[in-house]
Amino acid sequence: MSALTPAIRSFIVDEPSGVLGTTRPDGRPRLSVVRHLLEDDRVLVSTEATRAKARDVARDGFASYCVTGHVAPYPCVTVEGPARLVTEGAGATTTRIIEAMSGTPMAEPLSDETVAAMGRVVIEITVERVYGASHIPEA
Repeated sequence: MSALTPAIRSFIVDEPSGVLGTTRPDGRPRLSVVRHLLEDDRVLVSTEATRAKARDVARDGFASYCVTGHVAPYPCVTVEGPARLVTEGAGATTTRIIEAMSGTPMAEPLSDETVAAMGRVVIEITVERVYGASHIPEA
């Protein structure tokens, strides 16, 4: 059974950005504002492979993600779970994220090879836990 209720799933799909939480090598938290996609029970984020957040995920295999609304009463929810770096299918995912950010369809989808040449990967968080949901109707 999914940890995501229909209301929370809809909220995450409708809000384009959030704060990704990973753990630095010394155990302190690292936070990064990113754009995302939600597919099934997975939050997907495209990033450069050399970014600290990607290295944190590769090392620890875990991440949390907080999505916040930008209109009062400022709804929010945090999800967390195992995380990994994905290269297979990264072209299609990165294309969808770029299209969501720009609001414009790309003429041609990016290939996995193109995304790899750009030095990008996808962080995939499998949602196992949902908490801190506030001001989300029927959450």
